[in-house]
Amino acid sequence: MTIVAPAVSERHAPELPAHRDGNVLRWLTAYTASMAGDSVYYIALSWAAVRTGTPSQAGLVLAAGAVPRALLMLGGGVIADRFGPRRVVIGSDAVRCAAVLAVAGLLYVTRPGLWPLALLGLVFGAVDAVFMPAIGALPARLTARGQLARVQGMRGLAIRFASITGAPLGGLAVAIGGAAAAFAAAGLLIAVSVPLLITVRVREPGVDGRADRVDPADRADRADRADRASLAQRVDSADRVGPESRAESAGPADRAAPAGLADAADRAAPADRADATDPSPADRGSARRDLTDGLRYIRRHRVLAPLMLAIALGDLGFVGPLNVGLTLLADERGWGASGMGWVLAGFGTGAGAVSLLLTLRGRLPHAGRVAAYAILAGSVAIGALAFAPSVLVAVGTALLVGLLAGLSGALCGALLQTQTEPACLGRVTAVSGLVSLGFAPLSMPLSAAAIGAWGTGPVFVVSAVVCGLGGVVALCAKDLRRAELPR
Repeated sequence: MTIVAPAVSERHAPELPAHRDGNVLRWLTAYTASMAGDSVYYIALSWAAVRTGTPSQAGLVLAAGAVPRALLMLGGGVIADRFGPRRVVIGSDAVRCAAVLAVAGLLYVTRPGLWPLALLGLVFGAVDAVFMPAIGALPARLTARGQLARVQGMRGLAIRFASITGAPLGGLAVAIGGAAAAFAAAGLLIAVSVPLLITVRVREPGVDGRADRVDPADRADRADRADRASLAQRVDSADRVGPESRAESAGPADRAAPAGLADAADRAAPADRADATDPSPADRGSARRDLTDGLRYIRRHRVLAPLMLAIALGDLGFVGPLNVGLTLLADERGWGASGMGWVLAGFGTGAGAVSLLLTLRGRLPHAGRVAAYAILAGSVAIGALAFAPSVLVAVGTALLVGLLAGLSGALCGALLQTQTEPACLGRVTAVSGLVSLGFAPLSMPLSAAAIGAWGTGPVFVVSAVVCGLGGVVALCAKDLRRAELPR
């Protein structure tokens, strides 16, 4: 008797690595072009503001985008989850491109003063508040869960490449044609991302198509989440009431189900259908309820809640010393601008090496524990940086800081991506972005004032302690400490 082996269906096809997936690579190219355009934009905005107004006025123009970004970030997460991250990213890049090119054209024909620059900063900040949560929620709809750590590494490499190429390109554009040429170059780079994003296909979130390759514990966890989602949908459809009344009538597991999860679980759509996972208008509740449910989801999640606290403490202890603190340290030690540049290069090299490692390996075991230890070791290196006796030692220390901070940051980002239900990723990314981009920068003026009063050594040590507390939180939270990246 002849036995014919069954054909391997697409459902059981081997997982395609993200760095070989053309769909992911198109998204990565678009993201890199957009980030390079951002780098050129900030150089153009800085140059135009300094040449047009006083130093204080230029500072206000440069800070204009931070206000709407911080105020609207949480709302941007709701928009990303409600309308689909791919659609939001495309719209955001189109608006940014149009705004930058409009200012470039205005600067070519006239000298309008500071008002268009301030308006552009406000527009950019408002759009960033929507763009950042959407770009964080998109990878989960492009590839399988097991590839999300690799995507984090690829994204880190893209950010490093955009910074390295964007800064000199912006300077060259300013040297050739002034701020107008630099704004035009920024707009064209952002424009490159739009057609690429249009060709990117999204899949049903959380559907890898390989149920037979899921670990038993993970399969049980998914089944439990699916049961909660189904029950939440039945309760919601039977009696559409406010979140408070629904929470009172539901059980503990029911209350933990995030908004939008039931809709995403019940809708089955082709993997290559654009924004196939977007809820219909009839299925959407109020934006306030979506935001409230997203915050409640984070607060009750055994991994995400301590992870957010660890990220916040790490950023608060890291941003000040590695920005304003390093500049003051180089001036105090007489290293000069070149010495500070070498120290920053050491940091960038370390962070880039970690991104490359994740890109090639795709997964590191014991992610939660490794992230906690990396935060603790990185905090010690941050404190030691203030006591480096020479530029060479400072560069080596900065290289170590970059390796450890890059490792902890990449693993925290990968855990955030894999632990969050895809239907909530926009809101979760918004909260993380608000901590990193809204609260952490507040430490810079505080660090500068403290260094002026007590010197670099004590301030760097205090910053290291704050950063190290993030590692302590990660180690003390059992579920976060034991968290693993999917295979």
